Amino acid sequence: MADPTLYADRYEIVREIARGGMANVYLARDIKLDREVALKVLPAELSRDPAFVERFRLEAQAAASLNDPTIVAVYDWGQEQATSFIVMEYVEGRTLRDVINRGRVASDQAAQIGADIAKALAAAHRAGVVHRDIKPGNVLIT
Repeated sequence: MADPTLYADRYEIVREIARGGMANVYLARDIKLDREVALKVLPAELSRDPAFVERFRLEAQAAASLNDPTIVAVYDWGQEQATSFIVMEYVEGRTLRDVINRGRVASDQAAQIGADIAKALAAAHRAGVVHRDIKPGNVLIT
């Protein structure tokens, strides 16, 4: 069965943003609130594993408890046909991996990026959330 293009009768896929080992991320439109969101969709093969789905749900729940300008907001979680999904704030920008791949990063910019990452991790840790996949591909630069 193909992935739906509309999730929860509300989130309409516009285009793919990224593919990862655990999920695919799409730019979507929240048709009820008329805003862009990021839709993180667990592939169907992983959605058949109850333990993986529970881990995905707990990720959404933990992330939704965070409220900090350095952390992407989580708006919703749900299931659609054979998949699970998380709806997040859409942030326009590039990943740190893309920035690094473009060449040298100025020392003041690198220091600011590092400080922002530390601030985000501190906010998460204060809330009892441990991010287990910090890497340049998961850091957005606006």
